[in-house]
Amino acid sequence: VAAGPAPPGTAPGGRRPWRQLALLSGLISMDSSESSVISVLFPALRAALGLPLSALGTLVAVGKLAGMVTGPLWVMLAQRVSRKTVLVISSGLWGVWSIAAGLSQNYVQLLILSTIAAAGFAGGGALVNGILADLFDDAHRGRAAGYLYAGVAVLLAVVGPLLGLLSEVHNGWRYGFFLSGAVTVAFGLLVAAFFRDPGVGAAENPGVGAAENPGVGAAEPHRGGPARPGATVLNRAVLRELMSSRTFRLILVQRFANTQLAMVSFGVVYLVDVFHFDNATASLVSAPAAICFLIGTALGGQIVDRVQRRLPDAGRLLTWQLATLGWGVAALLATQVTWPSIGIYVVLFCVLGVLQGFNPGCNRPILMAVTRPETRSAAFAVMLSAESAGWAASTLAIGYAGSAFGLRTAVLWLVVVLNLANALFMTLIHRPLRREALALRAATADTHPRTSGAENR
Repeated sequence: VAAGPAPPGTAPGGRRPWRQLALLSGLISMDSSESSVISVLFPALRAALGLPLSALGTLVAVGKLAGMVTGPLWVMLAQRVSRKTVLVISSGLWGVWSIAAGLSQNYVQLLILSTIAAAGFAGGGALVNGILADLFDDAHRGRAAGYLYAGVAVLLAVVGPLLGLLSEVHNGWRYGFFLSGAVTVAFGLLVAAFFRDPGVGAAENPGVGAAENPGVGAAEPHRGGPARPGATVLNRAVLRELMSSRTFRLILVQRFANTQLAMVSFGVVYLVDVFHFDNATASLVSAPAAICFLIGTALGGQIVDRVQRRLPDAGRLLTWQLATLGWGVAALLATQVTWPSIGIYVVLFCVLGVLQGFNPGCNRPILMAVTRPETRSAAFAVMLSAESAGWAASTLAIGYAGSAFGLRTAVLWLVVVLNLANALFMTLIHRPLRREALALRAATADTHPRTSGAENR
């Protein structure tokens, strides 16, 4: 006998999904704080350690490359122990390495310790996105993804101005690392105490989940409910399955070529070097931009879900593409035009934040729509690895091109122009996405007839 509908506000496995989402949002928000310390405080860090502009690109790039390698490895580990355990370690307790980075005495030590920190934090993104798909059905994933990444915006809104103030304190960049690491560890302990994994595929098959066994992990049997395999191990066969999807391959290219993330790394130092604001003044754009990113994620997730209901074959992708085009135009105005006051740059960075905030509510559900529940964590690990590789390549290129040709020229070609080209490239995703999402919905309906309506709401 099929289980009845879950009460309002509860997850498929009987847990309250929004409370679980809040914990996960706080966790991955703190994972982003370590890179925020480097980006926002780089002018002060550069002066303290005598670093060239290219050092910022190297610090970010090496960390992202490390995450590209370790992200899938953390996912594989989670398939052998539990997703919760890996999250607590990789995205929580791993914050001790951020604290250690604050003790660095030279550039080499900072590079090594920040890279180790990034290698651990890479495990959070793939696992959290996979868990999100298990907490919410297709009709609510856009909004849920938006709220998930809104936590990152809240963090940056608080941390940005604080880091700007630390830039005026002797060795303030060290305190930034100390604070980031300590709060990361605290969130890891909160997840250890209060998070409950819903179980792999819980949203597609509400009769299956971890509710009956709060300690269950992704690879453990779901005692007390119908048997269902856990997340598929990331191996050659799974990778071959994922790469057989044209949509997946095109998304990997799009995420690799995404230049919006490079702007996160270079935004403050750009205002310092090109428009000659001091570090504290330049960092004033961080909080408003983060708040606007919060608005973009929360509002964008709801808009995307509504557009998807009206245009079920193209709604999310079309919204994502238009937001990407708009971001390119706003970036052109923010980086290539000299405005008379920091206030105008604050407004333009806010526009960038809103438009970038649409991304999670679009691309995460799109990837979920073309991958089986058992392969989603693996799919996100591969996608985030491609994203990290692209972020690393773009920041490294901007750092060295900025030193050679000027930061303004480097950002024009390697951020603005490439972003606009990437938006046009996304046109190629429309046809395979429509075909593959329909095929997966049909297969899911055949396997779990009760949940097919939820997938097509």
